[in-house]
Amino acid sequence: MYQFKNLWAKLRSSFWFMPSLIVAASILLAAVLIEAGSAETDDWLARWPRLFGAGAEGARGMMSTIAGSMMTVVGVTFSMILVALAQASSQYTSRILRNFTRSRFTQAVLGIFAGIFTYCLIVLRTIRGGDEGAFVPALAVFFGFVLALGGIGTLVFFIHHIASSLQASRIIASVAQETIAAIDRLFPENLGQGPDEDAGHLMLNPRAERNWRAVAAHKSGYIQSVNNEAILRLARDKQTIVWMEHGVGEFVVENTTLALLALEDPPDQETIAALQATFSIDSQRMMEQDAAFGIRQIVDVALRALSPGISDITTAVMCVDYLTAILARVATRQIPSSRRYEEGELRVITQGPSFESLLAESFDQIRSLAKGDVVIMSRMLNALNVLAALTASPSRRRALREQLQWIGELAERTVESAHDRATIDRCLARTRETLAAEPAL
Repeated sequence: MYQFKNLWAKLRSSFWFMPSLIVAASILLAAVLIEAGSAETDDWLARWPRLFGAGAEGARGMMSTIAGSMMTVVGVTFSMILVALAQASSQYTSRILRNFTRSRFTQAVLGIFAGIFTYCLIVLRTIRGGDEGAFVPALAVFFGFVLALGGIGTLVFFIHHIASSLQASRIIASVAQETIAAIDRLFPENLGQGPDEDAGHLMLNPRAERNWRAVAAHKSGYIQSVNNEAILRLARDKQTIVWMEHGVGEFVVENTTLALLALEDPPDQETIAALQATFSIDSQRMMEQDAAFGIRQIVDVALRALSPGISDITTAVMCVDYLTAILARVATRQIPSSRRYEEGELRVITQGPSFESLLAESFDQIRSLAKGDVVIMSRMLNALNVLAALTASPSRRRALREQLQWIGELAERTVESAHDRATIDRCLARTRETLAAEPAL
């Protein structure tokens, strides 16, 4: 199941999979409609000669025209997509390009145009006239005309889609929605049993108590996903503990430590290969098990907006707002302990995200570029105020207080206007009150 999910995620993000399915469906549709052109069907279609009464030359000409125009439209569509990708990469960040290529609507549009072209070629091949023995699949020809009309409507709607998808609000909202969906998968509201994240740091470190054997990474790249069930099964079968040195989203270097096994003797090649197979490593990160990657994309957009050459404060504010929505979803969830037990036995020690790490990922770099910017600092303080009202966890509130302190220090150093300082001080006071009180929710 893990391999299937991993393969499906890669196919879904590819630019060719859905168009290929649509082209295959168009070939099947053409074959079915051509075969449906029997004598009985022709007699029935003859009742509407203005719709189905085209001769061989007329049908061949119409199919040729539709096929040629669809190839032109495919070229125009590819050009529009490339221009959109180039503009999004230069204006926002190259990491959001995957969201464009994963767009099911974009993939469907390319598939529709290519499918209409393929359909017309299949039907055109079967049209015969004159000495060849006349055969005109009237139903298939008419359906080709209907597909051409649908293609025109698809092109108009695609132009609207491209224009709206390049707006900063749409891009940021799309990444945020995908990130929140990943959080819902990774951190269900009622998540198992065992020590929670606040108690994790109180547990003894078992590294010094055992003999650990290193398993090296078989390639360099980012860890896209981990098969947690397979790791737990491997630890149970070998009666050992698996210590993951790297978590999802981290970069590993070939022949460096990927994980550790608590074994007296070095693991055999079969065990090493089985453990390596539980890690999916590739050249780029994926969001299915990596919520931090979504945060990283939004932060990159904010950093680009705050750069001196652009200074787009409105886009940066939108990024902070959606980062607040993402962290608010995490603040209400129980993040599992890094230690996985089975029947009371410690089996796996994982490396995963925490609220504190996601908070730092969200605000640290934005704060460094917000020097003297009252709007961004006020927005970040409002975000901390919202998050403080959602969590009672001591470690999470401690992280919020640290962020509050750092923003206050930044404002003290960089905000010179007394009026602006008063605005920041009010936000600081309100957030301190929220942190001092019990959470509202």
